[in-house]
Amino acid sequence: MTSALTEHLVSETRVRSDLGASDVAQMWEIFRAYYGGVSHDRFLSDLSHKTHVILCRDDRGQIGGFSTIEVCEDIFHGRRIRVLFSGDTVVRDDFWGRNDLAFSWIRFTGSIKAQHPDQPLYWLLIVKGHRTYRYLSTFGRRYYPAPGWPTPSEIRSLMEFLAQARFGDAYQPSDGIVRFATTHGYLKAPWSKIPDSARTRKETAFFLEKNPRYDRGDELVCLCEVSRENFRPMARRVFDNVCGDHHG
Repeated sequence: MTSALTEHLVSETRVRSDLGASDVAQMWEIFRAYYGGVSHDRFLSDLSHKTHVILCRDDRGQIGGFSTIEVCEDIFHGRRIRVLFSGDTVVRDDFWGRNDLAFSWIRFTGSIKAQHPDQPLYWLLIVKGHRTYRYLSTFGRRYYPAPGWPTPSEIRSLMEFLAQARFGDAYQPSDGIVRFATTHGYLKAPWSKIPDSARTRKETAFFLEKNPRYDRGDELVCLCEVSRENFRPMARRVFDNVCGDHHG
């Protein structure tokens, strides 16, 4: 039997409004397999507010993972900025270890940056899993909050501005956590369990310190500027292939 890692995953970025009913149904089935405390109506409502979706398909054309994204503009301290807000993201566990979705996401950020290369672009995400949090250190040189350096006051203000606009009273500025009165989802067992080997990583330890109730659905607000200067070499190469010589 062929293992999942030997299969090809073909990724595509779609405008959310172009998704077919079959795509949405497959996305929901994957999502509810890994997350508890979720509802179909809330999933559809969240999806309706996104602008783009990255889909990864296996050799049979079935969706093996996806990430939803909202591309938007805001005015912060009198300056226009663009924001990539990552929504629901999940990859089937038999495809863990592949970078198809990650590379597709980086290429997408390059295409968005190329549209307005002189405008600041930020990646905003709320995180309830240590694996997702570790993507920040894989992609970015500086991201927040992070072990090893403090969050500058200007960045903290921006994070609070963006989080309060999206989550209102569910956002707790004192600890940078989004905590909904009724959970919007939590990782099911066994995927919520963090192996002892992972707990020794500084990023995982930091995430647990900042978000100890992750397994109950609390989400840590995180921010990373999207620019070639702030991307690590691997991510920068993929980004540059799309963004060209625009240096942000």
